[in-house]
Amino acid sequence: MTVVARFAPSPTGFLHIGGARTALFNWLFARHHGGLFRLRIEDTDRERSTEAAVAAIIDGLTWLGLDWDGEIVHQFARAGSHAEIAKTLIESGQAYRCYCTPEELAEMRARARAESRPPRYDGRWRDRDPKDAPPGVKPAIRLRAPQTGETVIDDLVQGQVRVANDQLDDMVLLRGDGTPTYMLSVVVDDHDMGITHVIRGDDHLTNAFRQTQLFRAIGWEPPAFAHIPLIHGPDGAKLSKRHGALAVQAYRDMGYLPEALRNYLLRLGWAHGDDEVIATEQAIAWFDLDAVGRSPARFDFAKLENLNGVYIRAADPGRLVELIAPRLAERLGRRLHETELERLRRGMDGLRQRARTLVDLADSGWFYVAPGALEVNPKAARLLDEDAVGRLQKLASELQSLEAWSAPKLEAVVRGFAEQEQVGLGKVAQPLRAALTGSEVSPGIFEVMAVLGRDAVLTRLRETRATANTLTR
Repeated sequence: MTVVARFAPSPTGFLHIGGARTALFNWLFARHHGGLFRLRIEDTDRERSTEAAVAAIIDGLTWLGLDWDGEIVHQFARAGSHAEIAKTLIESGQAYRCYCTPEELAEMRARARAESRPPRYDGRWRDRDPKDAPPGVKPAIRLRAPQTGETVIDDLVQGQVRVANDQLDDMVLLRGDGTPTYMLSVVVDDHDMGITHVIRGDDHLTNAFRQTQLFRAIGWEPPAFAHIPLIHGPDGAKLSKRHGALAVQAYRDMGYLPEALRNYLLRLGWAHGDDEVIATEQAIAWFDLDAVGRSPARFDFAKLENLNGVYIRAADPGRLVELIAPRLAERLGRRLHETELERLRRGMDGLRQRARTLVDLADSGWFYVAPGALEVNPKAARLLDEDAVGRLQKLASELQSLEAWSAPKLEAVVRGFAEQEQVGLGKVAQPLRAALTGSEVSPGIFEVMAVLGRDAVLTRLRETRATANTLTR
């Protein structure tokens, strides 16, 4: 048997982080078993479905690197096939026409609420003759669901789960206007697409009982179900925007790498011993449903940031430059020149050591591309007192005549200068860092000087006096 899994989002909003994890689990399961991963857009809710949401879902999956097999299936386009199945169920006696008016259905719901019962259809047209139908009412088609016994599902995550059939009513398959319901559409599409495994959030577990009944009524074998626990916030509450229930694109904008987000989502509800950093190829080799837990996972931004930092330090430096260049270009108001890009490439190893996101990385690399007088942050400004600025002017004169502009040569000059001035190295290096980077924290200052180049270093040192005077007024 070829494993066929699917991700089936409704295009009523962006791809949020919970949906992304569901897609990831389906993708990994299919890839692990050498099967297929299909994408279906469940756009039967025509009022709420939008093309913008469809585009956002596709964009989010593409950025995450979750490629699908075959063409995208749009559920609404298959409405005719869904309706045909409902009609065959009428012919086989597994479904019937219900002529309840909207007023009758409203009265049923009101009575159930008054009696503290779940609102359920009472089956009044289950065995009535359609000849008794009131005039002008277009009938819905309802499943003739079993009323005794149990519906049992051997869930691949939750274990064996069951529900008494008298707790489920005769669900609508076709509305009075002839449009199929979500339940019918899902079952027909899963069958026609050859879906073997349905992996989704455990909030769909009730749907699984109804869908299993429908599969069996049609005479089809239900797929294997695996209902994974939902994601909660760090406080154990249902995931919300304040916890991280954002669109996948928001994580891209916040500077996370797709491979880091994949790794983090993988560990939300799935485990492989104590392994935390798991490359995608390794995840495909290891992933299976038996390691998915039954308890809700907790989303933690701090852990995601730490993991993202690990991936930033392991990423190709050239790729990182390409990723932060647009952020720096936006701040500059123009595209980066090749000399600026080359500085970033040469300085990337030093820049990324402390970065946890691409936003951090772009901020820390700003000094390599900043034009004109460098803005100095308050902590760095305190290092540029009158004595420090005076020393930097003297140092600039010594650096002017240095022939070999390299980190080792620069370090030798600066150390010799500190000895000449009879001060500790920090009394020179820290003000030097503030003058050249605008910060009290940076990569190694001699590396910074080598990457910036002679002209930029001497220009910034000459401008330091004006900067210091401004800050001390």
